[in-house]
Parts: sequence; structure tokens; C-alpha cells
Amino acid sequence: MGIAVQASFTERHRRWVMLSALLVTFGAVALVLDRPKGGVEAWLALPLFAAGAGLFVWGVWPHRKEVSAFGEPTLAVRLLGFLTWDARLTKFFPVAGAALIAADLAYNFLVSATPDFLTEDILVLLLAGVFLGYGMVPPRYGRERDFVLLFFMILNGILVAPLLVSRLVTHNLDASVDAYSWVALAPETGAILFLLGIPNAVHAVPGLTAPGLTFTPQHLSVPATLVITTSCSGIYSFGIFASAFASFILTEYTKPDRKLWAFLGLGVVAAYVANVFRMVVIVLVGYYTDTPDTDLQNMLVAHSYAGWFIFLGWTALFWGLLFRFMPLESRAEAAEPSAKEIPEEPEIRGICAICEMSLSPTLVATRCQCGTYLHQACLVTTGRCPRCGRGSRAVAIRATKST
Repeated sequence: MGIAVQASFTERHRRWVMLSALLVTFGAVALVLDRPKGGVEAWLALPLFAAGAGLFVWGVWPHRKEVSAFGEPTLAVRLLGFLTWDARLTKFFPVAGAALIAADLAYNFLVSATPDFLTEDILVLLLAGVFLGYGMVPPRYGRERDFVLLFFMILNGILVAPLLVSRLVTHNLDASVDAYSWVALAPETGAILFLLGIPNAVHAVPGLTAPGLTFTPQHLSVPATLVITTSCSGIYSFGIFASAFASFILTEYTKPDRKLWAFLGLGVVAAYVANVFRMVVIVLVGYYTDTPDTDLQNMLVAHSYAGWFIFLGWTALFWGLLFRFMPLESRAEAAEPSAKEIPEEPEIRGICAICEMSLSPTLVATRCQCGTYLHQACLVTTGRCPRCGRGSRAVAIRATKST
């Protein structure tokens, strides 16, 4: 299979290539966040990161040129335009990135009880890096650039901002966001376990702010307590999915219709349900399989890896259903403007609008309904006209040999 054929295949199935890249990359992130203490499993994240990056690059490389001037702007373009005062503030993004780095370092070394770089620090520094590199990304990859920016902005809003607010309100620099476990995770997990016939109790743990869930395994006579701290609560996986899904909706769609928001709400609810299901599975493994010989090791293994597999499984299922059943008319790239909606522009007869190379008598050329001239091979590779957004099947073939 030649490179041109592979590029054409990737363009036709770009959504599935990007889904694979997201799953592999998020799997690596989840493995780093949920790895066992002192384990070496985090090193497995390196090849996953490399594979995800490779799929991402392969997915966006043959991408068509961005045609924001002729098509309706996406929700992301509108939102970022509002936040940046019609892009007037984007030139200050590098300053914002440098300020975030300085603020995080100052907080760690001057205010925080420990200068160690934790998960929240990494998220802040990644957002700072996006701000620093935002202006270096070519405009043709504007959609991917906006996705990354929105992803890290929303992720910091979900995981970092509540932590800072909690520490400010409680005047405790070591406080964590354990309110999520107390309100939305531990009671629900305990209630489901009761329905399954497993007695348990949710209670405070001396010396900790996180809730504990105590139950007695079937083959043990001593009760076991599972402490649901912030790092064990699954909130990181929830934040990753919610941020990625919201960013996808904003960068791929143009109209905020009811079905779109309903799907977004369903995605957030599905993420929450999957997280509660993960905690139930962990307790069930410990309750039914642990013995005096295993000493709760089975539950610890499930704690380390169950969330990883559940996260990847339901994410793949949900995104697959999204790609399959979301109405095509709601997608930004499915809206193809008619010839009357395209602004008048002088035709450039001697240049291909895709590769910007001269047309040659030896190469078959094509003229779109909007008047744009294209190499037929370029059109097959990109799949659509860069001016009006029409797909290759909708382009009227008028020219034979270019002259």
C-alpha cells in the first residue's frame, strides 16, 4: 500500500484514527496516574505515549487545509473568540504561559508544604506549555490546536481549580478534594454493595480527610477498610474523559442544538457511572476472592488495574456510539455551503488550491462547483475542496487536461 493510498484511507477514516490515538494516549495517562505505589508499570506508558503520538500525527498530517473564512465557525472558535476578545489577546498567550510556570514554581517553593511536583503541578505546566506553543502551530491545524488548548483548560478547571478553592476555604495547604469521594462516590458505592448483599459502612478515618469503606471479605474474619483518597477516587479518569469529550464537541460542531448538549450530558453521566462501577468491582474482587493467603492482594491488584480497563472500555464504546449515531447534519465538517453562500473570489486558473503548485498539461485537473481548480490526485488525497468544503464526491468534474 503506497503512501498516497494510506493518506487517502486515513483521511476517509480520520475520526477512527483520532479515536485510536486518544484511547492509546489516555490509556498511558491513566496508567501513570493509577499505577501501584513503587511499581514499574508506569514505564509501560512510554510506548503507549509514542504509539498515541504516532497515530495522532498520522491522523492530522493529510488533513485538509482549514477553511474558517468560508465555513461556519465551530463552537470552539466562537468560545475562544469570546475569551480572547476576538483573538486580540492571543498574542499574550506566551506571557500567560510563562506566568503560569512562575506561579506554580512560586506556590510550590514558597507556599506549599512540599516542593514536590504532583499531578496538579504537571497539569498546570502542560497548560502553560500549550499557551507557549499555541502561536507556533500552523493555521491548517487550527482545529487540533484548539482541541488541545480547550482540553487542558477544562482539565485544569476540573482538577486544579477546585483543589485551590478547597485549600483557600479550609486554610489548609495540604487539603485535597476529598469532598467528591464523600458526596458522590463512597455513599453510592456503599448503597450498591448493600443491594448486592454485602454489608458495609462508610465512615471517617482518623488522621485522614478521605472517607473509608469498611466491609468483611467472605473468606476473612477481619474487616477490611478501603480509603477512597483523591488519587484513588477515579476523579482523574473522569476529568480526562469530560475534558476530552467537551473539547471534541466544541471543536467538531457548529450549532449548540439540544441533541448535542444531551449527548454531552450523557457523556458526563456515563463517566460518573463508570467510576462508581469501578469502585464496586474493586470491593467485589476483595470480598469474594481474597483469603488469608492472599491478604487483600487481589483487591489491590483490581484497584491498580480495574479502573484502567474499565476506563478504556467504556470510553471506546461511548465514542464509537458517538461517531456512529450522532446526526451528520450537526457535524461541522458535514455542512457544505451551497454555491450561493460562497463569497465571490477571482479564480486562480494556473494553481492547484490544495498543493499551491502550478497546473500542468500532463496532470489531470478538476474544477469544483465553486470555481476552484484542483489536481485530481490532490483531491483524492485530501478528500474535499479547501475553499468550499465540498467532499470529493460532491465536486463536479469539469476539466480534463489542464491547460
